[in-house]
Amino acid sequence: MNVIGVRFKETGKIYYFDAEDQNFRYKQKVIVDTEDGEEFGEVVLYNVDIEKEKFDKKLNKVLRIANEEDIKTHFINELDAKKAKKICQDKADGYDLNMKIVDCGYNFDRSKLTFYFTSDKRVDFRDLVKDLASTFKSRIELRQIGVRDYAKLVKHYGSCGQECCCSRHLTDFAPLSIKYAKDQNISLDPSKISGVCGRLMCCLAFEEDNYLNLKKVMPKYGQSVETEDGQGVVVGSDYVRECCKVRIQNESDDQAIEKDYKICNLNKLK
Repeated sequence: MNVIGVRFKETGKIYYFDAEDQNFRYKQKVIVDTEDGEEFGEVVLYNVDIEKEKFDKKLNKVLRIANEEDIKTHFINELDAKKAKKICQDKADGYDLNMKIVDCGYNFDRSKLTFYFTSDKRVDFRDLVKDLASTFKSRIELRQIGVRDYAKLVKHYGSCGQECCCSRHLTDFAPLSIKYAKDQNISLDPSKISGVCGRLMCCLAFEEDNYLNLKKVMPKYGQSVETEDGQGVVVGSDYVRECCKVRIQNESDDQAIEKDYKICNLNKLK
């Protein structure tokens, strides 16, 4: 079957649709049929032949390639959503609800309006939903998001000086562990290994496999090795430079020297 992958938001998840006998181009705007009605999206994977058995349910279809009128409608929807965000925040404050509205959006046919919010605790927003439905004449969904999703939406900048990975290219959040920082010999100071969301930085997971592979071949701390300058003991490792710091005892004057050696120039001793 002819399948295309579509995104509704920049760096959002990819959703798959049955393209039937139509051909599409990368970045082409399309109107697709979804469970919540019609949606405006952008093609990021196109003309991919996949066996039907790869999908556990029937795929929705691509309705058409977006024309100028569709693009104009989508632009108006985005402008109206910005106004709706402020109205929703004002109403939430009026109900004395502890919630911050961070984003909202209409689907293409305006049959549904979704608000994304953050809150420190569970919020009873039933009265707010009724009020919003009466105001906007659409089906309303209020969706609480976590701190990582919030950082993705507002597009912060990290300590590296670049836009956060979550808002720049990540489509899913992988589970993170403090073990990553330990494996990579990074300071465990929370202020140095936490992102703007307050959680562990996503980039810790990017090179974890490389560090684990290097740890398998690099001599361990305290292990005896043979160098070009004689026998010594490993006292440090630099995984990025792929070298070890070795302490060698000079027998003539009983002085110890420490020097960096590439792991390819070391022979492990038992």
